[in-house]
Amino acid sequence: MRLTAEQFKQSKHKRLTLLGMSGVGKTHLSKLLNNEDKWYHYSGDYRIGAEYLNQAILDNIKHNIRRDDWLASLLDNKSISVENHITFDNLSSVSAFLGKVGNPEQGGLPIDEFTRRQALHRDAEVSTMLDVPQFIKKSSQQGFDHFINDAGGSLCELDDDKVYKTLAEHTLILYIRASKANKSALIERAQTQPKPLYYQADFLKAQLAAYLAENNLTYVAQINPDAFVGWIFPQLLTHRVPKYEAIAEKYGYTIDSEDLYQCESAGEVYELINGVLD
Repeated sequence: MRLTAEQFKQSKHKRLTLLGMSGVGKTHLSKLLNNEDKWYHYSGDYRIGAEYLNQAILDNIKHNIRRDDWLASLLDNKSISVENHITFDNLSSVSAFLGKVGNPEQGGLPIDEFTRRQALHRDAEVSTMLDVPQFIKKSSQQGFDHFINDAGGSLCELDDDKVYKTLAEHTLILYIRASKANKSALIERAQTQPKPLYYQADFLKAQLAAYLAENNLTYVAQINPDAFVGWIFPQLLTHRVPKYEAIAEKYGYTIDSEDLYQCESAGEVYELINGVLD
């Protein structure tokens, strides 16, 4: 939604969608606001894992359990069960399911299985974002004054105008633009603590081909999964930035991560948002 600073200030029910890479300050912003006001926190990644990927996550775990005949028999006779204990602060089950592409002996997934899971994640994220209006209504019924949609870093890669229009109609979209220092920190983290990520299919195909050629490899199954995540991340960042910017230009507003990190209270966050609205 498009608002003036005065309209945002006077609004009794503020609704935000946070856009940007993981690590740019979305959680920091959410916590500052929630310290002083009553905000409903809608975590896109949580809903993806708890609702839309839950069964796929459980099926994958059961598939791995069945590799052991003894455990398989216990599962079949209901002596043991499997549950997905995902929380806002622990999304490990989603990451474990998404996985990394590469050598199976190093924990990697075959390319066909990896791309299948990537497609499932994309569909789940689309559904999760289209659920935002429903949860805004739900949050209001539960007595929350304000609503914040903490979207995943891959929101910009959906390339789905229906999703972006829905979010823009019901929320104020804020793109948190990473500074040069912030980008360097994100790249370093990806290289020292590589984690599963979502990639657009065409982008992934092109980057895999480049990585194989650069490292004189023939097959994806020869790739070290962690090394590939560290290698591809700078390219992923470059790929995503113009997408974030296009969404912000068409549907929302932009704030800088360095300015956000200087905020120490909800009031300062509101001032920062008001500044870009005007």
